[in-house]
Amino acid sequence: MVGSVRKGLKSSSMELKNMIWVGLGGMLGAVARYFFGLLIKSATFPYATGVVNIVGALIMGVVMGLAIKGQISPNLRLFLATGICGGFTTFSAFAWENLELLQQQRYGSFLVYTLGTLALGMAATTIGYLLAK
Repeated sequence: MVGSVRKGLKSSSMELKNMIWVGLGGMLGAVARYFFGLLIKSATFPYATGVVNIVGALIMGVVMGLAIKGQISPNLRLFLATGICGGFTTFSAFAWENLELLQQQRYGSFLVYTLGTLALGMAATTIGYLLAK
């Protein structure tokens, strides 16, 4: 019984540590996202969002590539990929997950996920906007 309690406490402290890494990274990513929005202003085209999405996807690819090769620690991967990239843009996670589906040759899942996310995301945004109007 004591061993399982210790194991549970160790697991809880590990999860808390992971949440702190993700939270710190998320805060920095969100601040960076806000900064890009201030830096790149346009009334005619969402350049800032486009730049953030592409930069975030590039960072995600580098971080995950290094993580897979074992060149960065799991904590650093959580901080950079889940935290910073997650706070900066969720598009980076979307792009990574699509790459994984393609690498696994799960083409049907890739199409459903990509098209479904775009279509349902647009539909949900429209519905939310109409409900708030």
